[in-house]
Amino acid sequence: MRTAVVVGAGIGGLAVAGALARSGWQVTVLERGDRVRGDQTALILWPNGVKALDALGLAGGLAAIATPLPDSGVRRPDGQWLVQPRPGATRVPVIVHREDLHDTLVAGLGDRVEIRTGVTVRSTRVSPDDRPAVSDGRTTYEADVVVAADGIDSAVRQRLAPGSTVVSSGCAAWRAVIPWYRVPPLNDGRPVVGETLGAGYRFVAAQLGQRGSAGSSTRGGIYWVATAAGAPRPESPETQLVLLRRWFARWHAPIGDLLAATEPDDLVQQEVRELRPLPREYGFPAGPGGFVLLGDAAHAMPHHLGQGACLALEDAATLQSLLREAVPGRQVSEAVAAYSRLRRPRAATVVRQTRRMSAVLQARGRLALRARDAALGTISPRLMGSAATAAAAWKPPA
Repeated sequence: MRTAVVVGAGIGGLAVAGALARSGWQVTVLERGDRVRGDQTALILWPNGVKALDALGLAGGLAAIATPLPDSGVRRPDGQWLVQPRPGATRVPVIVHREDLHDTLVAGLGDRVEIRTGVTVRSTRVSPDDRPAVSDGRTTYEADVVVAADGIDSAVRQRLAPGSTVVSSGCAAWRAVIPWYRVPPLNDGRPVVGETLGAGYRFVAAQLGQRGSAGSSTRGGIYWVATAAGAPRPESPETQLVLLRRWFARWHAPIGDLLAATEPDDLVQQEVRELRPLPREYGFPAGPGGFVLLGDAAHAMPHHLGQGACLALEDAATLQSLLREAVPGRQVSEAVAAYSRLRRPRAATVVRQTRRMSAVLQARGRLALRARDAALGTISPRLMGSAATAAAAWKPPA
């Protein structure tokens, strides 16, 4: 029987575990947490993420949990347009609550997947003569393939690609979903969606589901993300929320209303970090199979283009395609090497686009802001258009 160990039970880990299980693999998922759970915020899935879910056989229920996200344009804090919305775009991303997506992935695992929680991987065995293995210091887990989906601080990647290090992106982000029952009337009933840029600050809001619709639940509401230059705040969520309200106090409506409707328990703070440089390889043949890096363990990047989860789902769909018929030995080893050849250039392209957008978004100082605002109408659509085209063009390997 073909076996796989997946380290990490996030979106990428659950997606690849279910994908391999549906291809006939016996899969063990190792999760460091005490239970497998989804984040209480939301995420954006671009067309490539939706295609990847479809390739994984999981897109059937997406319509029930996803909300189309129209082009919102970009504004200054005073409300003046920097980039006007462009309605009628054909490549429209969708927004989903992370817990809803998590439930979809868990439902697709099947009975060939065993999940073990409370397991922190501390060491990795890489040998040309032995099966790939990882250990928490007490138990060794070996398999034909080991998938490192354990995030930006991946212990497996640190062993396989020590030259790739985690660095700060120079900003922190706060996310929240305000449930519908706490959302005040906004924008005369029109959908709430928009992006606003200031000096070192960014605020993005989107509508998650429809207020009062038959399919809505407490997981629907208004999702927002605030980004600020600097390090994460060590204070309590209550104090962090006070700071956010102060930082964005003079910004255009409905930003103040959204922050006023947010409660400390809604708030999720995240230090924005990335990998520099990216690992040179994403697949490492070993024994009859090998190791692969997936998701943030392979290509963690800032959130500015919303491609982190989408690339993780692409990774999962690609690996499933390559391993579907492969048997341990030469075939699996070749599949692991092919995964690296396919995924490394793709990830490098998206990361490069994200870093370019990061430089645009983090402009500070009066002269830099004037130059950015003057050029944003040309730069932002070109960058976003390039990213959207690349996202829409991705196809899972045959």
